[in-house]
Amino acid sequence: MEVSSGDESPLPSNNVKALASLYSNYVRNSIRSFFPISIGFPDGFLSRIVSFYGSSKRRRRRKTCLPLPLPSITAAASLDRSSAITPEARRIFNVLEDIIEHTLQNLHNIQKNLGFWHLIAEGSSARKSYFMICERGPCAFINGTLQLIRDCLADGSSMQKLHCSASSYISERISVLASLRYCMATFLAKVYMEVDRIGEDLVKDPENSLPSLLVTINDLFLKLEASIGHFHANRQSGSSVDGSYSVPLMFAKLPEVNQEGSQWSECEIRDAINLIYENLQTLDSYLSVLVSKHRKPKKVTLYWMHYTCSAVGISVCSLWLLRHSKLMGSSDIDNWIREAKDSTITFWNDHVEQPILSIRDELFETFRKRQKGVMEREEVKLTADSLHRMLVAFSEQTIGKQFPVNASDQKMLEIVMNRYEKELTHPIQGLVGGELVRALLIQVQKLKLDIEEAMLELDQILRANEINFAILAALPAFFISLILVMVVRAWFKQDTRAEGRGRVARIQRRLLLREIERAIMQFQIYKDQGLENDAQCMYGLGLCFLDSLYCLVERHAKDTGEWICLRQDIIDLAKPGLQTEHKLSIASRMESVYDCLLPSSKRN
Repeated sequence: MEVSSGDESPLPSNNVKALASLYSNYVRNSIRSFFPISIGFPDGFLSRIVSFYGSSKRRRRRKTCLPLPLPSITAAASLDRSSAITPEARRIFNVLEDIIEHTLQNLHNIQKNLGFWHLIAEGSSARKSYFMICERGPCAFINGTLQLIRDCLADGSSMQKLHCSASSYISERISVLASLRYCMATFLAKVYMEVDRIGEDLVKDPENSLPSLLVTINDLFLKLEASIGHFHANRQSGSSVDGSYSVPLMFAKLPEVNQEGSQWSECEIRDAINLIYENLQTLDSYLSVLVSKHRKPKKVTLYWMHYTCSAVGISVCSLWLLRHSKLMGSSDIDNWIREAKDSTITFWNDHVEQPILSIRDELFETFRKRQKGVMEREEVKLTADSLHRMLVAFSEQTIGKQFPVNASDQKMLEIVMNRYEKELTHPIQGLVGGELVRALLIQVQKLKLDIEEAMLELDQILRANEINFAILAALPAFFISLILVMVVRAWFKQDTRAEGRGRVARIQRRLLLREIERAIMQFQIYKDQGLENDAQCMYGLGLCFLDSLYCLVERHAKDTGEWICLRQDIIDLAKPGLQTEHKLSIASRMESVYDCLLPSSKRN
């Protein structure tokens, strides 16, 4: 690697930086030459220090990431870290994976904050005003309230000024984050397309393909610097962003290389890779500062009023409990605890223990209860026989003829009623010398028989439904237990997340698939119109959505055995050369085939 010769004039800052980097690398390589080869790159002592220092500043790696667009055999080997891969290929695979991963992480962060501001911007003017005063922290609440009062006393247009301030506050953040998203999505698309273009050569001949790829990636970083490095200079005079912007974004530049010559040396490749990692770290630092100044408020800031009211309520309750505690000489809390304990025991006995015991007795002691029912039926039979004899004697005496033993009680009862009606015409004579009293006693006996039969039937109904009454008494405890189980289950599953298995999680995944389809169609529209940069931006956003879908469905698809096919479909959707019609058909098939993307109503 050679540095372009300069003229007599002072060197520009970029050339000075490149020259200093070249000489520092030369000195470091000279020192390394005194040590045994065993500590050379990539397992050397100094390289371990550099990698540890770099990794300590890097954010925690994600569990999964959208795979590189490499041939299938090489992609599988890169995931398994097989020994069949050469050190040069493994080295460049790691570089590409880190670039894609860091870019996707930054893009996800920008997209999350931009989605929040879009949601606020789509709200009403009252919603924006509420956000400006009540959802930016206590200091903003005090300052906003005082400013609102001053404007109201001054000219009476306080609400109009608040609406304008809120719109300006939100639009400024949307503008900066949308520009960042555009630049980062374009950068991601260019890197992904370049890897897809050079993938075959990179697998077959990594030594010859590596230098050109490193030079291309360095050029992409420089283009990214030109696109987003101006944000520090474009700050508006009345900006609502707290503090100052970060310093200008300046990437380290590779010295000019004689690309027509022989292959790069090991030292040159190592220095170029270290330079790319340095630029990646610079990009992460720059974006973290810039996004943090335009990010959505933290959850504590958004809900500070809720937390404050909760803290005040807890404090008041604590003071009230302290007032009724033993520390203040009161026994109210002990009495309440005792009453709650007694109520719990009573509820347990009435609605849990006793119903269960009743069910057990009904199931295991039916024989004894049936014997008791037979004895009651005998008593009814005795009453019926007594009534039959009374009717036979009365009828024989009244009519004067002999009745058979099996004579119908209904016919004899008609004779009794006819005699009764006749005696009622002369009641005094019937009471003294007639059959009125005897007829009344027979009717009383008949009434007793009817009552006993009705009670026997009622007793049989109660005995037949005794287990139902026991179950009915246990229903309150059963419903309370069911509600507790459902609450605990929902808390453990946390189905509100997109990784879950519930209805809300499925809706979020299906909406994400819709965003992928929209990005694919918008990419084709921009491509047909000749808007190459906008098309690359939409392609990069599509990769961002595909990466989110890749992470969300992996665990669920592995449980259902669909992961291999679903993973291949996601990779196919990310291929730059695949036709748009084919991509849309794949997305439509994914929505209707895979269990993790089906709506809850169609799962069965």
